[in-house]
Amino acid sequence: MDADRPSASRFTGRWQDYAPIAFTNLLLMIVTLGIYRFWATTRTRKYLWANTHFIDESLEWTGTGVELLVGFLMALVFFGIPFFFLQFGAQALALQGHAAIAGLLGIAAFLVLLMLAGVARFRALRYRLSRSWWHGIRGGSDDNGIAYGFSWLWKSIVGALPLWLLIPWSMTSLWNDRWERMSFGSQTFRSEAQAGPIYKRFLLFYLLPFVIAAGAVGVAGLFASGFLRRDMDVTAAIGAILVLIVAVIGIYILLGLIALAYYAAFLREAIGNLSLGEIQFQFGAKTVQWLKLFLGDVLLVVVTLGFGALFLSYRHWKFFVTHLEATGEVSLSALGQSRTREPGQGEGLLDAFDLGAL
Repeated sequence: MDADRPSASRFTGRWQDYAPIAFTNLLLMIVTLGIYRFWATTRTRKYLWANTHFIDESLEWTGTGVELLVGFLMALVFFGIPFFFLQFGAQALALQGHAAIAGLLGIAAFLVLLMLAGVARFRALRYRLSRSWWHGIRGGSDDNGIAYGFSWLWKSIVGALPLWLLIPWSMTSLWNDRWERMSFGSQTFRSEAQAGPIYKRFLLFYLLPFVIAAGAVGVAGLFASGFLRRDMDVTAAIGAILVLIVAVIGIYILLGLIALAYYAAFLREAIGNLSLGEIQFQFGAKTVQWLKLFLGDVLLVVVTLGFGALFLSYRHWKFFVTHLEATGEVSLSALGQSRTREPGQGEGLLDAFDLGAL
């Protein structure tokens, strides 16, 4: 990307302007025992979208709190309650000695839950595109997401079965499936993300625990032999235990860093192969920038005794918009208006599963 060329996407918001919205949302959620959170989400999105400029126009969020509430209630009634009874039915059968039937019901419940997680992610993206306007044009999809839910189910299982070695394929394939069913205006997204470019980082994350486990067994063997020979005094033993504790903590930190590096590479590959008409998207955030975002989140929450969590959605949206880039030509007449059906409710399933739409 040319450093002298203005960025296609810009975020013009300021945390000082967002603070009154965040603290008012918190107060109203406390007063309403959490019910206001659907309207709080809407107020937050209206501010973030309005301060996000793509090329020559800011975005507009047209969703409502009522839509989010209705979506949540529908998910609770049509999916939550039946799943609740299915789980308790399986437990009751197990207590009555029908272990085999209870086990089958438990497996069925897990598979249904996994499929619904895919439906939730799909419908949330569809809803957010349908409520995001740019130059009076919106996005969306006529797909109800059920087929994608089954695709999510079998690809997640296939990705995990060979010792999780096909997870990168599963992630990129599902990303492509989801976006290629979406459109903005009259044009459909194209997505051609590949697993190959991100496999090295995945294998690093995948193989490191085995290497560490082998090293830990060797070190434990040395310590054990020292104790058996009784040539290790108490001070040395305490020191060895402290070293092991520090090593375990270090391992978790290292695994987290590698996982972050893999996720950064995945998003660069996924968004970098996403296009709409003549527009080609890129996402430039590298691992170091993701790490700064994460450490900043932790520091903000800890220093403010938890109140900083109110600004995490602001920080994450700003991070995303800042590192998003696009190249190509945009023709509003060619883009046209979307003819997809607008969903009448919000992200109920997504809210229930606490998943991210992107």
